[in-house]
Amino acid sequence: MKNKRLNLVISVVFLICFPLTGLFGQEAENPEAEFLKARKLAFEGNSREARQLLTEILEEYPRYSDAQTLLANTYRWEGDFTRARRHLNRVTSRDRANEDAWVSAIYNERQAGNRSLALGLANKALNFLGENAEVSKLRAQILGNFEAEETAGEEEVAVSYNNRISISNRLEAFDQYYDPMLYTSLEYQRRTKYGKIIPRLNYSNRFGEDAFQYDLDLYPSISNTFYAYANYGYSDSELYPNHKGALELYANLPKAMETSLGARYLDFRTVQATLLTASVGLYRGNYYMNIRPYLSIVGGRGPVGSGSMTVRKYLTNNFNYLGLTASFGYSPELRQLFNGGVLQAESVLFLESQQLFFEYQFGPGKGRHLYLAQFGVGRQEYLLESGSFFWVVSGGLTYKLQI
Repeated sequence: MKNKRLNLVISVVFLICFPLTGLFGQEAENPEAEFLKARKLAFEGNSREARQLLTEILEEYPRYSDAQTLLANTYRWEGDFTRARRHLNRVTSRDRANEDAWVSAIYNERQAGNRSLALGLANKALNFLGENAEVSKLRAQILGNFEAEETAGEEEVAVSYNNRISISNRLEAFDQYYDPMLYTSLEYQRRTKYGKIIPRLNYSNRFGEDAFQYDLDLYPSISNTFYAYANYGYSDSELYPNHKGALELYANLPKAMETSLGARYLDFRTVQATLLTASVGLYRGNYYMNIRPYLSIVGGRGPVGSGSMTVRKYLTNNFNYLGLTASFGYSPELRQLFNGGVLQAESVLFLESQQLFFEYQFGPGKGRHLYLAQFGVGRQEYLLESGSFFWVVSGGLTYKLQI
């Protein structure tokens, strides 16, 4: 009797639960309707209800990329960039061809103020998606150094500064032949819709003499693909060129590459120098690499070659990075040397040197106050003894105030 009653109870429970189980099973087999409902809730501003529904969908379908991307966006819209990043990383890691996830991830870092991370994601996205208009546009905005455009339904909250004041000091010490040399500069940078303008005042104390140089840099924006660099400098001191100028054209290429071609001109009153140069830059994730060769022509002598290679890793944001630069050959940086009390302006272009520079830029918050620490070590041929070298150690600190 007890067994019959037990069987009856089991049968009733089974009949009641089976249809419900079947019903839920049908919903789980087709989560699209629930996703559309969650999407409607999210776009109506009901983020909490949307997240609850999306979480339930992801419990049944953890690889449902559209649901996880939408879940991430609900966090992003409310400024919770950390949670948004966590979900978007999962999607882009398993679903490399998901354009919506890549675009959302780029926007997430831009809105968080992490410009370098946004650039790294854009580069990765282009590697996996190939040519993509939306990602290419976002990357061009990041690289082009102009204000990010407001897009329909997207509020950009990334910090952007149009003005910067910088002051830097650097000291060079030598193991023999020369006394320490001091370099100081004060500059102001103004960002406009046409590009950047940077006037600069340089000061140095070398060989017991004080010297000033007046500099102006321009970075005109030509298009989303091209921008340029132009420079003019003047000094009435023998420690600097009397006149100097530069012109270079940059191009943003597919596959997260950048290239340039340009020239420098230096007038030392008694001799003139022309430096031809080019560069190739490559962005990979949070890394930036650049190779730059120089070909120097001085008077009727030359040409002679030199080059440099830079590797930079961006850390928490685009303001925070570690960098390493190695240069070799016949340095175009022109450390002026004296021989018997006479300035040998042209000679340094033909002296062999190798240099290694380390740099670390850091600052609190969104980068309003920045500090750039630099340390370098070099080996340069002595002017009076061919094949004889001396060592130089340098250290410097730059403070930048962005407004």
